[in-house]
Amino acid sequence: MKNGLDKNLADVVIPVVKVPAHPLRLELPAQEKAALKERIKGLLRAKDAVLVAHYYTDGDLQDLAEETGGCVADSLEMARFGTEHPAQTLVVAGVRFMGETSKILNNEKRVLMPDLSATCSLDENCPAGLFADYCDRYPEHTVVVYANTSALVKARSHWVVTSGIALPIVKHLAARGEKILWGPDKHLGRYVQLLTGVEMILWPGSCVVHEEFKADALVEMRRHHPQAAVLVHPESPQDVVDQADVVGSTTALIEAVCRLPNPEFIVATDAGIFNKMKQLAPGKILFGAPTAGEGATCQSCARCPWMEMNTLEKLAMVLETGAGEIEVAPELAAKARIPIQRMLDFAKTLKK
Repeated sequence: MKNGLDKNLADVVIPVVKVPAHPLRLELPAQEKAALKERIKGLLRAKDAVLVAHYYTDGDLQDLAEETGGCVADSLEMARFGTEHPAQTLVVAGVRFMGETSKILNNEKRVLMPDLSATCSLDENCPAGLFADYCDRYPEHTVVVYANTSALVKARSHWVVTSGIALPIVKHLAARGEKILWGPDKHLGRYVQLLTGVEMILWPGSCVVHEEFKADALVEMRRHHPQAAVLVHPESPQDVVDQADVVGSTTALIEAVCRLPNPEFIVATDAGIFNKMKQLAPGKILFGAPTAGEGATCQSCARCPWMEMNTLEKLAMVLETGAGEIEVAPELAAKARIPIQRMLDFAKTLKK
């Protein structure tokens, strides 16, 4: 890897994540789907609940969240929305760490998820005990973790960051002379190192979706679509990031589709983002960046299988039964809230 950055990868063996098969889903007939949505809307009202959905969930869930006064956002904004909304029950359509983050910031509220088994490869790559033991080996380092981590890992950290604010926070810490241990996404960590020049110890985790983008296939796709701008999330491998016109957070990529004049876009992140992009920029043509390689069964299959576990049917079920409740002990939530609040406070200083 460039600049010898690989030497900074943590010398630990992380668990192999068992990735579930993409769920087989039969499209509901239009009339049945409409009836199910109306049923869910009634349940949200009756339960004093609001639906928050991630950009990577199914379009029906995203649309329903907005139709009912909820929100569609990235993981941190989902949690922040919950703190400002008066509803006493938050229904989080996403993956488990998102539900936990919502509970951390809203510990007095009830937080439900359509499927508690919906996890994240970055979270699974970073078991709290293993990560804490590694951090203990570097007591002089400031621990900075990506939001895609468990409550326990957040509680062991000093700062939590999103991809959108990682660069200024790392620059800020380095300017204060702090040494940094970063986790869990090695690609995002490497990207931050390259842009800031700050040397960090990197935990060797990665996102199974973004790992699949293929640089050689992207070169070929760009040749066929010379007018297309390439939008890449920094969780992608470096040889994919190197080809990007815009590298940024989920929100930044959505804004780029609206802002840039290009008629076409090649997007290297989860295909669930297309729902919001099409809504805000209906005239633009969108292509998923290629994941095809030897033995591949599709050209671009960039979908998180855990995000796909969220369905309208499961949403109705948890609202009716109260199943799927996220629990974070108050003392753990209080500890995990500290590094998140540091980030939120820092973000306010940037706006000023």
